Amino acid sequence: MVRRIRKRIRGIIPLKKLVYLISPNKIDQNFYVSLDKVLSFKNVKFFQLRLKNLNQKKLLNISKKIKKITDKYKVKFVINDYFNLTSKIKADGCHMGQLDGSFKFARKKLKGKIFGITCHNSKILAKDAIENKADYIAFGSFFKSRLKPTAKKANLNILKWAKKNIKKPIVVIGGINNINYKKLMNSGAKYIALSSFIWDNPKLKPEQAIREFK
Repeated sequence: MVRRIRKRIRGIIPLKKLVYLISPNKIDQNFYVSLDKVLSFKNVKFFQLRLKNLNQKKLLNISKKIKKITDKYKVKFVINDYFNLTSKIKADGCHMGQLDGSFKFARKKLKGKIFGITCHNSKILAKDAIENKADYIAFGSFFKSRLKPTAKKANLNILKWAKKNIKKPIVVIGGINNINYKKLMNSGAKYIALSSFIWDNPKLKPEQAIREFK
């Protein structure tokens, strides 16, 4: 009887959307099917398209296909870096790093859109991001990352500080897997950024890997 009740409860209570999913470095035709399967698990809040040095035509074509899938599962579609193309792509927002241009100018261009900023391990950068009206703050890299192996390192102290001093959602980035993510969540993170663990996992398919985060 107890087991039956537990199964019913699991079926009623929706999964918490704690994943901020980042695309792989390359998009092939198989990717769209995989993305649909991954998002169908319904624990992804954001999907960020991160493709560097791609011409606008290719970026727009890829974005159109992705937007159909993110809309289907009510996932926020965020474009990395290209804030000037966010409206054209019909993305929900844009994410910028510290070297991706003027935050003040980007914020003006992104009226009504989600705006996120990477702040590494810096309180100063986080405060500056808040002044520039960022909707969320991203810290990292917390662990060794295959996506960005030379990324600046962050520690749990910045999360504990942010939990007390920043009223915006915190996204954590860098080498996050199904084991180490829990201490980041417990320290104040609201969303965990995942990429390599999902798209480049030697043991699990993407649709299997995403199920590790409940």
